[in-house]
Amino acid sequence: MKKELKTPSLLDALIPIVSLVIMMGSAVFLFEDDSSYGPNQIALLLAMGLAAIIGMKNGHTWKAIEKGIPKLRIEEAAAKKQARIDSGQDVIVGVNKYRLAAEEQLQTLEVDNEQVRRSQIERLNAIKASRNSEKADAALKALTEGAKNNKNLLELAVEAARERATLGEISDALEEVFGRHKAEVRSFSGVYSKEVKDDKSFQKARELANKFAELDGRRPRIMIAKMGQDGHDRGAKVIATAFADLGFDVDIAPLFQTPEEAARQAIENDVHVIGISSQAAGHKTLIELLMKVLQKENSEDIVVVAGGVIPPHDYAFLKDLGVACIFGPGTPIPGAAREVLAAISNKI
Repeated sequence: MKKELKTPSLLDALIPIVSLVIMMGSAVFLFEDDSSYGPNQIALLLAMGLAAIIGMKNGHTWKAIEKGIPKLRIEEAAAKKQARIDSGQDVIVGVNKYRLAAEEQLQTLEVDNEQVRRSQIERLNAIKASRNSEKADAALKALTEGAKNNKNLLELAVEAARERATLGEISDALEEVFGRHKAEVRSFSGVYSKEVKDDKSFQKARELANKFAELDGRRPRIMIAKMGQDGHDRGAKVIATAFADLGFDVDIAPLFQTPEEAARQAIENDVHVIGISSQAAGHKTLIELLMKVLQKENSEDIVVVAGGVIPPHDYAFLKDLGVACIFGPGTPIPGAAREVLAAISNKI
């Protein structure tokens, strides 16, 4: 007797597609930086992909994503891997072993952020001056009304774009109804220290942090900040958990802050140091603005340090601005913590 075939539901049809996307995304995510991930992390993400497939029918996956659980687990895995690299348990050739005596200086494209900004503003002003403002305003109003009444927003957004409404104006029109998403800042502790508890460099940095707390009456306090349109926060989260395990009080600032917002939060929270994480080449412009705000607010006693993808030829510029320490890729976190403590002590 032949078994009757049933037409698969839309969800059943989507499962293999979604699983493929998850695995492809995991592979791209992992191998974009082969110095930070190994078999354990690959297995973790593939397991997450499988869990996503299994949980799809009962909605558990979506609930987990909304709560930020997958992202948090990835950050924990990254912190664990970084701890193993810093302690030498995992060897990365050229990073923590078999390093060259002198690294070859790479040529990088120099982008004048201020010039790019001025040019973009000029283009936006030219578009607004040449368009039919009444039609643009009407299209934006229709988009807002469509958001209120569950209309086809893609169609309405395309129509607004045809009338030369800008991306910012289209976003603002939708924000009137939906509001603006604010990512929940979640941190964790104990992951880094668990992997390096017997490492002498880690123990030394922790002793120095404890000694600082005894002398100053409170623990060294650092705010990890991401300024501008730089949303690459995985490294910043690793730094945050490692510094917390080393004995620092750690504040994690929201993503996409302006220099003014970062300075204001640092002053209000009475931190010793602001740690700027830069992965999007905005360090020269944004850190200069931050230093000017701190100077204006008479808060130059706050130490500023920077790390991330910063070309070595920009170090002198940042040092001249008053940045105390700059940490490039591959810097062991305990060593960086000791430098930060020394910079704070020099300011007190």
